[in-house]
Amino acid sequence: MKLSRRDLSAFLPALLVASAEGETPVLPSKTYPWEDMAVKKNAENGMEARNVFKGPNRNGCVTGLHISSLPPGKSPHLPHRHAHEEMMLVREGMLDCMVSGKTSRIGPGGVFYVASNEEHGIKNVGSVTAQYFVVEFGA
Repeated sequence: MKLSRRDLSAFLPALLVASAEGETPVLPSKTYPWEDMAVKKNAENGMEARNVFKGPNRNGCVTGLHISSLPPGKSPHLPHRHAHEEMMLVREGMLDCMVSGKTSRIGPGGVFYVASNEEHGIKNVGSVTAQYFVVEFGA
């Protein structure tokens, strides 16, 4: 059977995925006890972050989770953009969530979803430390 360069290029993505699967471990099924999570503190804004996990799932999508605690009146950083998508779930506190210039307020149980490459930012507008979970897709 004779294959052209075009035929071979059609197989290239599958070959790359197959070779990557053998080299990159996928995220394991496991528990992550709160007391085992290392805390990273930001001296500028007082924020604390716990990086729970980050890596490819079995479908090859890089997935990450971190938990942040943000003092009242603070933002974790300036509004920004990135290629990966994010979903934030608020456990405690009150956040102003801005995406593409529009701001909405959410509290405990609220969810903020940001699509790829959209400018976004958050600020704790409550009187207590806000705690929220950030799930990254395609990071």
